[in-house]
Amino acid sequence: MNQGSDPSSTGSQPSAYQRLGITVDAGFDAVQSAKQERLSEVGDDPQARAQIEAAYDAVLMDRLKERQQGKVSSAALNASQREAKSTLPASPLQRPNLPPLPKISGLKTPSLPAGSFSLPSLALAEGTERWLPLAGFSVLLLLLLLAPPSSAELVLALGTVLTVVNLQRRNRRLLSAAGWGVLLLSVGLVSGALLMRVLDPAMPLGLPLAPQQVQSLPALVLLLLGALLIG
Repeated sequence: MNQGSDPSSTGSQPSAYQRLGITVDAGFDAVQSAKQERLSEVGDDPQARAQIEAAYDAVLMDRLKERQQGKVSSAALNASQREAKSTLPASPLQRPNLPPLPKISGLKTPSLPAGSFSLPSLALAEGTERWLPLAGFSVLLLLLLLAPPSSAELVLALGTVLTVVNLQRRNRRLLSAAGWGVLLLSVGLVSGALLMRVLDPAMPLGLPLAPQQVQSLPALVLLLLGALLIG
């Protein structure tokens, strides 16, 4: 259909477009609005309303024929162009406006208490804290030398407990005392293993001692020194 032509006009009879008061390139919304306006103008006149309805149907049929023939009116073309522009993706250079991230406040950096890793002071124990480990480790030393070699592990375990108890009585800090007890035991066992490498395994130190007993001696001595000196 060519814009400005009136395919529905026949002689002196008004065409469907003229009856509705629209042009041939009017869009669908304009056709709908024109129909409602013409119906409002004629009121309840059944003949006039029938003519408007017939004109409206004729326009719709005309548009359907155009679509079947592959013809598109300028109004439909403009509507398609507007729809295509509205659906175009945003330019990659345009960043969307995102809400700012909330600020996290009130978080404090954890700090370690002063002196957590400070070396302990060395001071000889006084009173009960001196005589208790001396007496206890003297008994443990006799057990280590006289008891069967298999009892060396039990002797070291009792020595570690005695050291932890004495350090806790002096410092009033159980975790620190336990840590020092385990550390002294570990260093003593490593020292005993090194000692066994340089001694004659058949008769170490000229005494009838088994390798387990010789290896346990440095650990027992370190535990005693820790119980007496670590303040």
